[in-house]
Amino acid sequence: MSQINFDDFMAVDIRVGTVIDAEPFPEARKPAIKLRIDFGGEIGVKKSSAQITVHYTPEALVGRKVMAVVNFPPRQIGPFMSEVLTLGFEDAEGAIVLAAPDKDVPDGARLM
Repeated sequence: MSQINFDDFMAVDIRVGTVIDAEPFPEARKPAIKLRIDFGGEIGVKKSSAQITVHYTPEALVGRKVMAVVNFPPRQIGPFMSEVLTLGFEDAEGAIVLAAPDKDVPDGARLM
């Protein structure tokens, strides 16, 4: 495992937001869901494509808090422009489980 210094870590801007819209993304190469996430006033609403179809449905995601890297450049995924990287962990079978705070925090709060 390579090491980074604290300044490198602080350069990655990880924020919490609330999913306000989610829909299937059948055009993606791997099964995915298109998300619109509200990160509050400073950042606003951003789009993300997430390969989370094993554990989540679009309907179950609306209103859910998620964590995302908000300072990567946008990435074109098929016909969709993903603006943030939604974060999660692989389970034992390799399916993604979303990363989220375990207490309520305001949209836009930064991981420290």
